[in-house]
Amino acid sequence: MGALAVKPTFLALLLSISAFAQTVLLGVGTSVHLVNDDMAMLEAQIPRKDLPCEVEPADPVLGFDLRFHAGYDVTIPLKELSGDGNLLTMLFRVTPDSDPEKRIYFTQNVRVPEIAENASGESTLGGVFDLGEGKYHVDWLMRDRQNHMCAFFWDSTAELPSRDKDIELDIAAHTVEATQTEQFLEDAPVQREPGKLLNVKVMVNFAPQKQNSSAMRPIDTLALVTMMRRITREPRFGKFSVVAFNIQEQRVLYSQSSADRIDFPKLGKSIKDVEPGVLDLKLLANKRGEVEFLTELIKKELASSGRPDALIFAGPKYMVQEGSPEDELKAAESVDYPVYYLNYNLSPQNTPWRDSIGRAIRVFGGKEYALNRPRDLWFAVTEIVSRIVELKQGAAPR
Repeated sequence: MGALAVKPTFLALLLSISAFAQTVLLGVGTSVHLVNDDMAMLEAQIPRKDLPCEVEPADPVLGFDLRFHAGYDVTIPLKELSGDGNLLTMLFRVTPDSDPEKRIYFTQNVRVPEIAENASGESTLGGVFDLGEGKYHVDWLMRDRQNHMCAFFWDSTAELPSRDKDIELDIAAHTVEATQTEQFLEDAPVQREPGKLLNVKVMVNFAPQKQNSSAMRPIDTLALVTMMRRITREPRFGKFSVVAFNIQEQRVLYSQSSADRIDFPKLGKSIKDVEPGVLDLKLLANKRGEVEFLTELIKKELASSGRPDALIFAGPKYMVQEGSPEDELKAAESVDYPVYYLNYNLSPQNTPWRDSIGRAIRVFGGKEYALNRPRDLWFAVTEIVSRIVELKQGAAPR
């Protein structure tokens, strides 16, 4: 496992989540078969450092996927791992205080490469898991091939602030689950409201949060996919058209028209097939290429058949190289449906100004929502749905 040479912070764990995922141990009911020494260690609740290590728990953090992500970093001096190879086995269980019978066991094996006896420095490994609201106790141990052990125990609390209690999380309270490493799984069926459902078009700029980055990080795609899942899970939406594009590469990555669900597996394949950091030299030569691509794409979608009840843009802040989409779009046809923009920006202090898509939608009287925290996404979509419904009913939106 390449993480032996790196000391990641818990934020880094969230950025490259698949490298630190655990396997859930399955048993019959809540009964899991463990090695006697391991079970005794977990039950004893006595910290041990036969295998010298330092464990730093990571407090639960609410992600844009509306799940609390908790975990740990464990640091080991490299000299303790010296030799022609080793195997570290991490075993831990997470128990909800309110229901000990719902405890979940996790395991993770890490193969250690050959390390010189005089190696200096330290290695840091880690793990993440998902929690619903509640209080939990974590029992954690690690052993090497010689059965040297390190054991650590801690309590963890996942709690929404009082102002966010209306948010409906994607995981039930007092629940422990493995962190999902595949972001583009098929969405579960949604119980739609009876009656006439709304038809929405979603246009997503799949681009890195940092505009000068050559590749999207998992945290970037997680936020964008979460926005799309939040939209598709709205019970009053029934038909979805999707255009996934990349302004920098000046191309459409994926599209679907008026379907009863968003095909996340196909979307994921299209996104993963993008070769990061590779741009056509012809694109680089045309300084106005980005603004031309963006404006032509918007014009095309506005003129396409099948009038939606709303057009929703989503993406990180992005400034085209040269030109203004506002000027290019003033001559475009007006639209008789609302336009919204979910603008994902983790560092608003660094880019406080309106980006190119935000300026473009102003031509059509669009409304922009800044998404700096997970709560922003929940309340933005709630307000968007309310506005669309009011417009359909002939009332003036708030």
